Amino acid sequence: MHNKILILCGLTVLFSAACHKSVPVSAQAIPPAPVPVAATPAPRPAATPAQPVARAQQAQPTPSRPATMTAQERETLNQSLARLSDALFDYDKANIRPDATTVLSSDVTVVKKILANYPNQKLIVEGDTDERGSAEYNLALGDKRAHAAEHFLVSMGIPDAQLTVVSYGKERPVCEDHDESCWQKNRRAHITAAN
Repeated sequence: MHNKILILCGLTVLFSAACHKSVPVSAQAIPPAPVPVAATPAPRPAATPAQPVARAQQAQPTPSRPATMTAQERETLNQSLARLSDALFDYDKANIRPDATTVLSSDVTVVKKILANYPNQKLIVEGDTDERGSAEYNLALGDKRAHAAEHFLVSMGIPDAQLTVVSYGKERPVCEDHDESCWQKNRRAHITAAN
């Protein structure tokens, strides 16, 4: 078997030399001896040299912002967040509806702008429910809704490191009437700023 491999390598070298233009001997590469596939280490991607370049680009000095916001910056941030619409959910569900997809997609532009202007700022994705059901059940459902909205935002390019998820269940209703139109407003994912 070993002899067949050596013969095959020799024929490959001869065939290559006959088909290619003449290259100085110092520039020709000698093919490596064949190695079984299982023993071949995974080749390192060409991205390794690019990583230091990416790090160097990240390390370039950028105008640094103070760790805390001024009152004016906080007000501007809160005004931007107030323009966002809540993603609404069906009763007892945590999947993103088509109308919630539209809402979250339009929110992405505002969120990206906020995070570009305030790179140290974290945003909270809140999960809320209506008043029906136990507190424990609604906390779990609110958590699922918040995570569904978070996953959607991350899939649209929002850095997950700047998002935090919290569930308030039925503890923070935006509407306190006891009817379906009010309950619908409370079944939501809401984006706010972390302090």
